[in-house]
Amino acid sequence: ILIYGDYDVDGTTAVALLYRYLRQQGMSSEQIHYHIPDRYDEGYGITLDRLSQAHEDGIDLIIAVDTGVKAHEEIAYARSLGMDFIVCDHHTPDDSLPPATAILNPKRRDNHYPFTELSGCGGAFKLVQGLASHRNLPFESLLPLLELLVLSIAQDRVSILGENRIFISHGLQLINSHPSVAITYLMRLGKIQPGRVDMASIYYELGPRINAAGRMAHGAESVKLLIAEDAATAEAQSQILDEYNRQRQELDQQ
Repeated sequence: ILIYGDYDVDGTTAVALLYRYLRQQGMSSEQIHYHIPDRYDEGYGITLDRLSQAHEDGIDLIIAVDTGVKAHEEIAYARSLGMDFIVCDHHTPDDSLPPATAILNPKRRDNHYPFTELSGCGGAFKLVQGLASHRNLPFESLLPLLELLVLSIAQDRVSILGENRIFISHGLQLINSHPSVAITYLMRLGKIQPGRVDMASIYYELGPRINAAGRMAHGAESVKLLIAEDAATAEAQSQILDEYNRQRQELDQQ
């Protein structure tokens, strides 16, 4: 499986959410791959070159998150190579949809889902929620993933009403009580006290550090932090993101 995302907070949290879920379900790191485009070399979205490389690497399934709903040519090319393609996107589609195996998008014209303001990470969460339901897994098993979802909602400026408000409420409770090692080290760098995380501290402290990697170097550095399974990796990656954020601030001043 290749998870194909975007280099901003919404895209990187969506990739990390899917990756963490699949690892939780027993898939190995050799079975799950992810790709974040280089903002400057590749630009936004899915590229034919990367799809060719995925085919050479033996990828069977590509899951695009926070991107892909307008990638008609690229998805048709992937399908011609024998790769299945799932799109979890929240951007407004064209009049026609690309030939993907499945497309989760609340802004589809034929959408009947009652809440249309999901983030890209929210679309990824809906995919894992559906998979968990299909496998008769308890919803509670997905709760640790809400810390990633609340980051995307805060930073992508989607609506904080409706279902997103429920996600925010539970996500903030989680971050303030049982944060992952990744969020714990980000909180330390942002000088946020445990139990004091709110939407403002995400927007001004946590989010910019995650976003800085895609602006200054490569968004994959953010994913490495968000999927960290041990304190040593989380500490090292959080320091890398903090340095990128410092460089971004200096560049903004210039």
